[in-house]
Amino acid sequence: MPEPADTSADAVRDLRRRPDVPGGSAGGRGRDRPLFRRVLVANRGEIAVRVIRACRDLGMEAVAVYSVPDRYAPHARLADAAYPLRGAAPHESYLNIDALIDIARQAGAEALHPGYGFLAENPLLADACGAAGIAFVGPPAVVLRLCGDKAVARERIVAAGVPVLPGTSPIADVEAPAAARRVGFPLLIKAVGGGGGKGIHLVRTPEDLPGALRLARGEALTAFGDGRVYLERWVERARHVEIQILADHRAGVIHLGERECSVQRRHQKLIEESPSPALTPALRGRMGEAAVAVARALDYRNAGTVEFLVEGDSFYFLEVNARIQVEHPVTELVAGLDLVQWQFRLAGGEPLPFGQEAVRLSGHALQCRISAEDPHAQFLPSVGRIAAVVEPGGPGIRVDSGVQAGTEVSRHYDPLLCKVIAWGETREAAIARMRRALGETVIAGVQTTIPFHRWAVEEPSFAQGTYDTRLIEDRWERRPAPASPPEAVLLVAAAHAYLRDRTVRIPEYRRAAPRSPWREQDQ
Repeated sequence: MPEPADTSADAVRDLRRRPDVPGGSAGGRGRDRPLFRRVLVANRGEIAVRVIRACRDLGMEAVAVYSVPDRYAPHARLADAAYPLRGAAPHESYLNIDALIDIARQAGAEALHPGYGFLAENPLLADACGAAGIAFVGPPAVVLRLCGDKAVARERIVAAGVPVLPGTSPIADVEAPAAARRVGFPLLIKAVGGGGGKGIHLVRTPEDLPGALRLARGEALTAFGDGRVYLERWVERARHVEIQILADHRAGVIHLGERECSVQRRHQKLIEESPSPALTPALRGRMGEAAVAVARALDYRNAGTVEFLVEGDSFYFLEVNARIQVEHPVTELVAGLDLVQWQFRLAGGEPLPFGQEAVRLSGHALQCRISAEDPHAQFLPSVGRIAAVVEPGGPGIRVDSGVQAGTEVSRHYDPLLCKVIAWGETREAAIARMRRALGETVIAGVQTTIPFHRWAVEEPSFAQGTYDTRLIEDRWERRPAPASPPEAVLLVAAAHAYLRDRTVRIPEYRRAAPRSPWREQDQ
């Protein structure tokens, strides 16, 4: 392997030669060689783990990157090789296009998977991959630019007959007051390269606009390396529903049904489910057709999501997420397809081997995003070292995780720790399994959203499927405050935390070779 930027034993682990990759098995799919021999996974956390596993299933070697805080992260341990990124802040590490391309070249990667967030929808990364002869696992740069150009994209979508909300293209601060008056209040400021609720701010009055613009631009620049924003009309009470699409290079497009994403706080999704309990069969059919029309209007390629706002029997196009979504496992469980594998297959030039009529959706799935946030303190981030993790199991339960005991939760990155996904033949069965799974889930050492999720799956409007995007504001934030623990309980907890910090050891994943007993000194 070519020499990496840092050749110390702790910095890079050599590619392991596995017996299941004899110069390239195709993961049991009957290929003479894999789609790509080696893939750089340009992300971190649970999505990096998810992509690495998909690489293994397809007989491809996975190369990870890690920042200073992620030195001992599970994704770096799981990969066939791991290369360091300088620094901790996103702009120094996971947003550094030059560093990522340099590592991809050194590692001999034939493809790069961007995951979600960070640079996943940045056309400059796709351009850089193309210039380096590396396949970008996602839409081509021209499509990413079109999806980011809200004005042109909206024109095409309106021409395709899909309803849209009033909005703008990316705007400068000086243009914002007049544009806001045209759109009307309340409105949202949204990051062009956005996702995960970052760079989105609700503005109810003209006086609040300048401050919200500064906040949105700052968040967008930090999270995505792109400070551009646009305005969009805000509908107070609605449902947030998105449609998963797959599109190949031969103009083949299918959709895989919807995901209901209305349990949100500050535009950050917390629970997703499929199918949506709010859609009639007729509305579901219209929205699926609209999503395919959007994909065709944008000449879309690879996996993506078309987001809509639903109000009664009407729906409005919001945006296209030109990447894999955090909530993709929900669709995988009801559709029986591996969406990350399909990203690779489409990026490798494979056509879709089936049409819309062959899509069969079965059962009901829901996902809870477990984050390092304190739901009893306005979801403030919680940082520190994870002391213990107990994952749920049993029939119908899946966990996609990026943490383990010893993982450091950093202030630099999104607080998502893991996702708990439940499937059942009916919505009621899926919710029952999720209740059981959340009861089994333990993450000690930082505050998490598990208490909120346990409350949510018991909340009557959620159980009945009648909730909307204001569930948290209307119910969770107005519930009686929980009683404080007795002083004795707090003392015991403090003692436990003290002992934990003295005894937790982080495993040394990066030894160049197993330690020889002949080198051990007598104690």
